[in-house]
Amino acid sequence: MGIQADSVRVPSPGRKRKFSFLSVNLRTSGRKTAFGAVLAAACIFLSSAAALAEPPAWTQIHPGVWKASAGRPERITLLGAAGGTAETDALASLPRAEFPLPAGEIDVRSADGKTFLRFPLARGERIFGLGLSFQNVDQRGRILTLRVDHYGGSDNGRTHAPVPFYVSSRGYGILVDAARYITVYAGTGVRREAKDPPVLRDRNTDKAWEAQPYSDAVEVLVPAGGADVYVFGGPTPLNAVQRYNLMSGGGCLPPKWGLGFTQRVPTLYSAEDILKEADEFEKRGFPLDFIGAEPGWQSMAYPCTLEWDKGRFPDPAGFVSALGGRGVRTNLWLNPYIAPGSALFPKLKGLAGSHTVWNGIVPDLLLDKAVRAFQEHFLKEHIDLGVGGYKIDEVDGFDSWLWPDTTTFPSGASAEQMRQVYGLLLQRYTAGWFKEKDRRTYGLVRGTNAWAAPLPYVIYNDSYSHREFITALVNSSFLGVLWTPEVRASKTAEEWVRRMQSVCFSPMAMINAWADGTKPWSFPEVENAVRDAAGLRMRLLPYLYTAFARYRFEGIPPFRAMSLIEGFDAWAASAGVPGALRDQYLMGDSLLVAPMFAGQAVRKVVLPPGDWFDFYSGDPVGGGQTIEVAPGLDRIPLFVRDGGIIPLVPFRRHAPAAGETLPLEVRHYGRASGRFDLYDDDGTTFGFERGRRSWTALIVDRDAAGNLRASMAAPAPGKPFGYARDAAWRFMTRPPHPEP
Repeated sequence: MGIQADSVRVPSPGRKRKFSFLSVNLRTSGRKTAFGAVLAAACIFLSSAAALAEPPAWTQIHPGVWKASAGRPERITLLGAAGGTAETDALASLPRAEFPLPAGEIDVRSADGKTFLRFPLARGERIFGLGLSFQNVDQRGRILTLRVDHYGGSDNGRTHAPVPFYVSSRGYGILVDAARYITVYAGTGVRREAKDPPVLRDRNTDKAWEAQPYSDAVEVLVPAGGADVYVFGGPTPLNAVQRYNLMSGGGCLPPKWGLGFTQRVPTLYSAEDILKEADEFEKRGFPLDFIGAEPGWQSMAYPCTLEWDKGRFPDPAGFVSALGGRGVRTNLWLNPYIAPGSALFPKLKGLAGSHTVWNGIVPDLLLDKAVRAFQEHFLKEHIDLGVGGYKIDEVDGFDSWLWPDTTTFPSGASAEQMRQVYGLLLQRYTAGWFKEKDRRTYGLVRGTNAWAAPLPYVIYNDSYSHREFITALVNSSFLGVLWTPEVRASKTAEEWVRRMQSVCFSPMAMINAWADGTKPWSFPEVENAVRDAAGLRMRLLPYLYTAFARYRFEGIPPFRAMSLIEGFDAWAASAGVPGALRDQYLMGDSLLVAPMFAGQAVRKVVLPPGDWFDFYSGDPVGGGQTIEVAPGLDRIPLFVRDGGIIPLVPFRRHAPAAGETLPLEVRHYGRASGRFDLYDDDGTTFGFERGRRSWTALIVDRDAAGNLRASMAAPAPGKPFGYARDAAWRFMTRPPHPEP
C-alpha cells in the first residue's frame, strides 16, 4: 500500500542517543577495570537495542524523492564527490508518485560502527542495477560487494561502476549514498521473523527443496556508522531511473563531435603518425571526429608527467591545431599518478597519499590546493591548446595496482573512501574546467560511481567478451552511466564486423588500437560493411543527439534495457519469454537493437507488445512475440515501433559544425500516428543551458480520409536549428501512403 509522502514522519535515527558515552574508555592505572568492561558491554547492548527500535524518518526532498539518514552519515559521500545539482523543474514534471514501500517494513540500524539496512521484496519482484554487471541483468538472489575495481570475470560487485542503486520491477529505486565497500544481499538472507518466509522442505524427500530458500528482503551492510538513503518513486521503473538521473543533475549532453567516430592510436605514435592516420581516414572516406593519443604522448607514463614528449610532439599546439584543421579533435590518455619528473610533482608532493601507484604520487583531490594545481597544469598543457578531452585510465583497480587500504590521505579520507570517489572527482573537475571555457567535452573513464549521469564520460575496460559488453550496455541504463563495447581486435572478419556494428550503436563508437594498430579496414573483405555501420551512425545523428538531449533534460537513458519499457516485465512473465534480456536494447524511444555475434547466422529477438517493423525495409515483423532473424553479415538487426519517426541526414565524415544546415530525411514506420520532437543546439558550447536550444515537432497523423500525412513545425525563431525546413519524408511501411 502506498503512503502519502508527507505522512512518513518518525523520529530520526541520527539524533543523539542516551548511551552516546560508549566511546569513553574507562581505565584505572592504565588498565581497563572489570567494572568498565561490564559497563561498556552493557552500553553496546543497550545502544544496539536503541538503534533497533528506531525506524527511519523519510523526508520528501523533491517530488517523488525521499531521503532518510541512518546513524551518522560521513562527510565524504558519493553525491558530494560527483557535485551534481538536482533538476528540480524536471523532477516536478514527472508523474506523481507516492512513497512506494511500506515504511514499517524498512529496517535501518547503526551498531558496532556499521549500518544495516533492510528493504522488503515482494514475490515475483525483480531488481536491476547494483553496479555495472557483465553477466546478469536481474540481480535478485545475488550477493555483491560494491567496490570500484576492474571487472575480473566474476559478477561479484567489484566493477568499474559499483553504483549502490537498484531499480525494482515494481517501479521504484533505492540508493545508499556511502563512499564505502557496500555489501548487498539482494534477496538472499532469510530472517527468523520474515513476513513472507520460505516454505520448509525436506531435502530427503522433496524435489522442490532449494539450496537458497526464498528471501523477502534486500539487506545492505555499510561498513560505517551511518549513511544517507534515497528512495525514488515511479510509478514505472523508467520513472524511478529518471528521478535518480535528474537528482544527479540530468544526463550528460555530449558535443555533436563526441557522437561521431573515434580511433585510438598505438602507444608510441608521434604527432606525424597521428596526422597521417587522420589523412588515411579521409582518403578512405571513413568517418572520424576525434583521435585518442595513448600514453606515448607524455614524456613519461606509469607514472605520468601529464606533459608532452618533446621528441614525438615537438609542437603540441601546432599538432592540436593541425588535427583540428582536418575536422578532428584530440583526446589524451592519462592516469593521475604523478611522476617525480613532472612540474606537478613538487606542487603535489605534500598533498598526496602515503603510498604511490607505479612509483607516482596519488594527489588528494579532496584538497582544494591539490585541485587548483591540477587545474593550472591541465589548462596550460592541454585545454588552452585546444585539446578536446581525456581518457582517464587506471582509477579502477586491481588491488595490486592501486593504493592499498592502509593508505592515508592528508584530507583525512580513508583509502577505501578515496577509492570509491577518485574516478568521480577526476571526471567532475576535468569536465568543470572545460565548462569554464564554455566548451563541451566527451571522454573515457575506467572507474566511476553513483550520481555520475551529468559527467561526460563513457566507461570502458580491458576484458573483451562481446556478449558481456552488450550485457554491460544493457545494465548501464539502470545506473546513470554510459558504456562502450569498444573494438580492439578480432580473429576473423565476421567477428570484426559484428563488433563494429555493436559499437556503432553505443554511446561511443570507438576502435581502441593502442596495442596493435588495427584500423576499420583491417579486414578488407568486410570494409564496406564496416563503413556502412559507421555511416549509418553518422546518418542517425539527429535521432541520437535528440536521445541524449532527453537524457539531459528528462533523465531518460539514451540506451536502455527492455525492462525499462513500461509493462515489459509483466508482459514477459505472462508470455513466458525472458524478461531480463541481456542481448538486446533500445536506442532512443523507437529503435530496438539486437546485435549479432560471431558464429551466429540466426538469432532470436523478443519484440514487445505492439507492432514492430524492420528498420531497413519498413516491413512488419510482428509484436508481442519472439522472432528469429537472419540479417546476413552486412547488417545489424534493427526494428522500429509502430508510429516511430526516425530523422536522418546524408552520410558525412564529421559531425556538423555550428551554423551548418543539413538536408533532413524523416522516416515513418508502421500505420500509427507518431511524433518526434527533434532537438538541436550549436553542438559544442553550453549555450543550450542559457536557452539557445530548439525542439521542433515532426508529426505524422491521419487526415479526414484516414490517410497518413506528415508535417514539420516551424523552427523557433532565433534558436539554433541546423536542418533544412523542407524535410524529405519517407513512409517506410507498405502499402504506400500519399506524400505530404
